[in-house]
Amino acid sequence: MTVRQPADRVRVLVALGRPAVAVLFALYTALGLAQAGRAEDPSLLAACLVPVLAFLLFSVCVNDLSDQAIDRVNLPGDRSRPLVTAAAGARDLVRTAVVAAAVASAAAFLLGVRPGLLMLAALAVSAGYSLRPVRLADRGAVAALVLPACYVALPYLLGLTATGSAVRPRDLLMLFGLYTGFIGRILLKDFRDVRGDALFGKRTFLVRHGRRATCLFSACCWTLGGCLVLVTTPGAADAPVPAGAYGLCIAAVVLILRRLAGPVGHRREEALIAGTAAIGRGLLVLQLAQLATAQAGWSLPTRSLLLVVLLALTLGQAASMVRYGPRTGLTLASLPPDDVATPVATSRRSAAAGRAADGRPSA
Repeated sequence: MTVRQPADRVRVLVALGRPAVAVLFALYTALGLAQAGRAEDPSLLAACLVPVLAFLLFSVCVNDLSDQAIDRVNLPGDRSRPLVTAAAGARDLVRTAVVAAAVASAAAFLLGVRPGLLMLAALAVSAGYSLRPVRLADRGAVAALVLPACYVALPYLLGLTATGSAVRPRDLLMLFGLYTGFIGRILLKDFRDVRGDALFGKRTFLVRHGRRATCLFSACCWTLGGCLVLVTTPGAADAPVPAGAYGLCIAAVVLILRRLAGPVGHRREEALIAGTAAIGRGLLVLQLAQLATAQAGWSLPTRSLLLVVLLALTLGQAASMVRYGPRTGLTLASLPPDDVATPVATSRRSAAAGRAADGRPSA
């Protein structure tokens, strides 16, 4: 990448890798392996994470390139957006996307034909989500349904098929539960982006239906997804500790969404959404712990104690997020203007200048 120092290259790649999203991808991949009975196979997990994380890098680069103008409105100065902060140029992201797609495809086919074909399909869907003429991201509810398919189905199914096992109806029902729960999460992302989405005609669920309906639909997705995951995780629904842990987490999310549905400031809004994200990650960790410890033959009291500890950590982190909001320590150095400028960027700056002269909002 055209950045000043090698350390800056690493920081840009970390920012593009979206660490929080990468953790989700890793958890979904591990859940796929665990559902296939391979929870204790770290070498296979590592082999699966290579194509999965390369796919994530490809998706982020393509999306950031397509949404650069919107991100300048929604996320000015956001250090997780190298194009917005001028830490990287458009050509850098194009090259990164091409390499990431090649790595994702090759590494997936090394795992087998089914993982390879699955990866090719996911790359096509991800490109269609961001790029014109398809550009599913602008199609409101369709975007909220398609994005979770990439973020949940790919890592989960790749982990599942990499073991060579058949995909059973129970596996698909668990996938549907994970998918539904993630829809509830991804709808909340639109609160952060609502200003730019409305300005550029991006008809998200929030823009079309408002915050109260969005929070209500999100709560329904969280609840349905949690119930489906609970009943498809072996031994979870019949044991009081896993069932109680899931119930408490879903109840906490519903309370947060109730607060979010009312009038709150931007900073408070961001903190509330961060709290739901912490609970979402915690639910995945609880599910993975239930599967892994059962396969390892842990006794019921020991498994229950571990789940109680994980539940306490999850709710504690969520409470901290709700109170203080998310934090980041990543700093990206900006490029010289000549390295960042592209014909597209130049035309957007000219358009923004024209809007400013006419008294309209500028991107």
